[in-house]
Amino acid sequence: MAKLDSKKNGLMVIGIIYILCYGFRLLEYFVIRTDQTWIGEAFVHKLIGIGILFLLANYLGYTMKEIGYSKEHCVRKMLAGLAFGLGVFVIAYGVEVLIAVAQGHFDSLQVYVTAYAIEQNIGYQTEWIFFVICILGNIVNVVMEEGIFRGLFERILQEKYSFLISAIISAVLFGFWHIIGPIRNYCDGTTSMQGMIANVIMLLVTSALVGFKFAMITKMTGSQYMAMGDHFVNNTIVNLLHVVTDTGVDQLMVVRISIAQSVSFILVLIFYICYCNNRKKKRKE
Repeated sequence: MAKLDSKKNGLMVIGIIYILCYGFRLLEYFVIRTDQTWIGEAFVHKLIGIGILFLLANYLGYTMKEIGYSKEHCVRKMLAGLAFGLGVFVIAYGVEVLIAVAQGHFDSLQVYVTAYAIEQNIGYQTEWIFFVICILGNIVNVVMEEGIFRGLFERILQEKYSFLISAIISAVLFGFWHIIGPIRNYCDGTTSMQGMIANVIMLLVTSALVGFKFAMITKMTGSQYMAMGDHFVNNTIVNLLHVVTDTGVDQLMVVRISIAQSVSFILVLIFYICYCNNRKKKRKE
């Protein structure tokens, strides 16, 4: 398949890649269930996804720079993404702690490893190996998802469509990518139909918005690295840093994540609008 074909049949190419990656995702979530083992991470399909990413990028004729892996200022951009992600979560954790203090329930902040669940995190691991697995698993996740959705997909889409349309398409696909958890929970009988529908809608909307935010960051910075840093913090910090109260652990996790993502999205949107206005001014000069 030549690079020209990806321009003529971009949506079809993306559909094939998406279905292929989703097939491996379904296999791992419903059959292998790696995330329900002591490992606590569904990483197999993501490793396969990284292989698919680089094989198909090469097959379609894209260089690493064209799919967002430019070497220019990569460390600085990655650190900027990590700092940005940590910054918004400092705000989110701060609000959560203040709420707990105001209610008279706050106990402490604790660091240990859990596996992410939709309603609340599960597990309690303090051995160093689990910290390593958590970090490595999230690195694999970030490389795969950013590489596929903001790298390869948007590069293919922008052969034919504007950035806005490309970002919306990839964001919607990113939203559907994240609904598998509540569907499996329903199939396993651990949640009701109403609960599944509510969680699917929540994950679809929030993941799509987050995906669009990452697309804006990638557009402004010219590479994936800042979005990867931010994405890594988003996925990792909720598994490592926990708010403990006398009534439970991470009971306001949904509120914490909502605050962090809302603040993050608004800030990025403001920066992106300024970025677009500056580009328009430069074109007029």
